[in-house]
Amino acid sequence: MTAPFSTHVPASAVVPPVRRPYAAAFRLLIAAAAVTGIVIDLTLAEPARVLSYFTIQSNLLLAAVLALSARRAWSGRPPLPPRVTTGAVLLITITGLVYHLLLADAAAFSMTGAQAGPHAVANQLLHTVTPLGALLDWLLLTLPGGLRPRDAALWLLCPLAYLIFALTRGALLSPGTPARYPYPFLDVTAHGYPGVLQRALVLGLLFYALALALITLDRIRPSLRARENRISSPGAGGLK
Repeated sequence: MTAPFSTHVPASAVVPPVRRPYAAAFRLLIAAAAVTGIVIDLTLAEPARVLSYFTIQSNLLLAAVLALSARRAWSGRPPLPPRVTTGAVLLITITGLVYHLLLADAAAFSMTGAQAGPHAVANQLLHTVTPLGALLDWLLLTLPGGLRPRDAALWLLCPLAYLIFALTRGALLSPGTPARYPYPFLDVTAHGYPGVLQRALVLGLLFYALALALITLDRIRPSLRARENRISSPGAGGLK
C-alpha cells in the first residue's frame, strides 16, 4: 500500500506574497527620523541621561517596530500583530502630546549657544515627525481589526514601568544631579511623592482614554487597502 497524498497546500503556493515597497520605504524613513533624533541627543548630553527619557525609549521602540514592519512589507510577509504596532503608536503619540502640551515652552530654553540648533532639530524629529509619521502609517498603511479593549490596559504597563524606573532612578541619584527626575511633573523634590503620584494617576487615566480611543477608531476606520486574498486569486469565484 502507498501512503495517501497530503491535501495541504501552503497559501504561498496558491497566492504569491504581496510586496509593499512604498509602505516599507515610508516606515524606514520614520525609523530613520527616530534614530537621527536619538543620535543627535546622544551627542549633546551624557548617554545615560539621554536614555532615561521616555521620549528616547518610545522612539527606540517605534524604530524597532517600524524596521520590522518595513522588512515584512518589503518581503510580502504577514504584518506584525496589531497589538504590537498600535501599542507603539500609542506610546509615541503620548510622547508627542505630553511634549507639545506640557513641555515645549520649557524645552525651548533648555539648550543655548551652539547646542540650541541641533537640540531643536532633535526635538522636532522625536516629538513631531515620528508621532505624526507613525499615526499616518497606522491610519493609511495598516489594516483595521484585531484589537480588544483589554489591550489598552496592557499598553499602559509601559508608562507604569517607566514611572517606577524614573522614581527609582531619582531616589538613587544624589540631590542636585542634572535631570535627576527627567520630567518636571515627576520631580519628587518639588512635589513630593503624593503630588507626583497624583499627577501620574491623572496622566494614566488620560493615556487609558487615548488607548481606548485608538481601539474605537480602529473598529470604525475604513480599510484603505484591499485585504489580501489568501485562498484564491482576486478574479476567481468561490472561496475568498
